[in-house]
Amino acid sequence: MAKITPIRFEEGKLILLDQRLLPNTTEYIYIDKVKNVHDAIKNMVVRGAPAIGVTAAYGMVISANECQSDCCEDILKKMKIDGDLLKQARPTAVNLEWAVDLMNIKAAAIKKKDPILFKWDLLAEATKIHQRDVIANRAIGEYALSILKDKTNILTHCNAGILATTEYGTATSVFYIGKEKGIDFHVFADETRPRLQGSRLTAYELMENGVDVTVISDSAAAYLMSKGEIDAVITGADRIAANGDTANKIGTLSVSVNAKYFDIPMYIAAPLSTIDLTLMSGNLIPIEERGAEEVVNRFGIQTAPVGVKVRNPAFDITPASNISAIITEKGIVYPPYREGIMKLFRNQP
Repeated sequence: MAKITPIRFEEGKLILLDQRLLPNTTEYIYIDKVKNVHDAIKNMVVRGAPAIGVTAAYGMVISANECQSDCCEDILKKMKIDGDLLKQARPTAVNLEWAVDLMNIKAAAIKKKDPILFKWDLLAEATKIHQRDVIANRAIGEYALSILKDKTNILTHCNAGILATTEYGTATSVFYIGKEKGIDFHVFADETRPRLQGSRLTAYELMENGVDVTVISDSAAAYLMSKGEIDAVITGADRIAANGDTANKIGTLSVSVNAKYFDIPMYIAAPLSTIDLTLMSGNLIPIEERGAEEVVNRFGIQTAPVGVKVRNPAFDITPASNISAIITEKGIVYPPYREGIMKLFRNQP
């Protein structure tokens, strides 16, 4: 498996692969300020719910490191303020809020009075969150393989791969683990407008790892489904409500509607950290709306009349009724989702 490393933390600096420049340029950004962590998330230097969560965890370490006080209480206060700032960067992906809260809880529980030891414990917690993501991704892939091993042509939307996590990916992990075990898939990757995460990122990383991939326009998916060329759909998620309704990149809802019409299974792959038990349905998930430039000006070329009105929701909600199963690192959940999801959480240590 080709080593693509989207996130590292070394010598007090967060090192992010700038995904805005892929696939043509590989460039890393070095960050040691919380404000810059916020901007990197907001401006999509890093994207994908699990990757945003890991980035935020390291951002909280940077917050603590920025504090010059020898008083741990002062560090805690600063982390609370900076955590609220980080949460504002992108509102839909719940992993961001989850990681910030987890780091604040850990900070409040640390009893050490020495600020240096205090900060080391925080770094250990962020590293644990990072490692936990890698383990979860691998487990998701193993579970996904159990239901997709007999499928040949799989459609995916957006990028729920290595670049959206820290290794393996969520939706793409099945392709990498399948390849390790001699099971080859052919992947159709939607372009995923307007930022083209499918054609720029998913196609890039799958090709780097020798997975057979074909890029299609978003609007071509239904046609290929109608011709029997797609056997299943698998995507990631940015937030899953307690009833199974799922927020994912804009266009996922359309894919799910088409898949249901053509009787094609639609799977969601995501870690438990993406499930938000505080929201009873997808109607309560906040949907980020981004700027008009992403839609009307691509790669410096104006593609619509100057001054035209634009709506640019970054995500949509796929209802649980359109989803065949939710694949997590702790197992596969089938309808009815509320009961199955709660069982997963009850079984947590």
